[in-house]
Amino acid sequence: MVTLRLREKYETDVRKTLTEKFGYKNPMQVPRLVKVVINMSVGDAIQNSKILDVAVNEMQTISGQKPIITKAKKSIAAFKLREGMPIGAMVTLRGDVMYEFLDRLISIALPRVRDFRGVSPKSFDGRGNYTLGLRDQLLFAEIDYSKVDKTKGMNVTIVTTAQTDDDARSLLKAFGMPFRATAAQ
Repeated sequence: MVTLRLREKYETDVRKTLTEKFGYKNPMQVPRLVKVVINMSVGDAIQNSKILDVAVNEMQTISGQKPIITKAKKSIAAFKLREGMPIGAMVTLRGDVMYEFLDRLISIALPRVRDFRGVSPKSFDGRGNYTLGLRDQLLFAEIDYSKVDKTKGMNVTIVTTAQTDDDARSLLKAFGMPFRATAAQ
């Protein structure tokens, strides 16, 4: 059986730390992770639909779960895009798969970024959710460098039950998310 470091860390350390820091009365008030959504948009799929198949396979390798293909909602003539054309892939991770992906993201993928100084602490949406943009899929060790013809970026959205950005920031910081130090801190 695979041990999930982040889930165990949440149950033993993070929950207690957040309760003491914010003074929660009820254990259900303590923020927790709900899901992680990974979204990859492939604009080149308009000319060549095979590129989207490669992106889907890479995303499946990274996430461990089969992604769904997203389609265009509107037609944009300047981009030769028609409504309903496949233009990206998306996967939603929950439970053990989510914790395992976050563990790999925080401990393996993010430190591989060149000149990495931390992730932006300002990428919260006001409701306790955090979105992180990655420039290429080669950050993940599962992707074979020799088989990649073009790098594709992706957005990783971490959805929490936190009511405020401060609560969510404390939750992610307790998990080990390397936030960049701001001038105010």
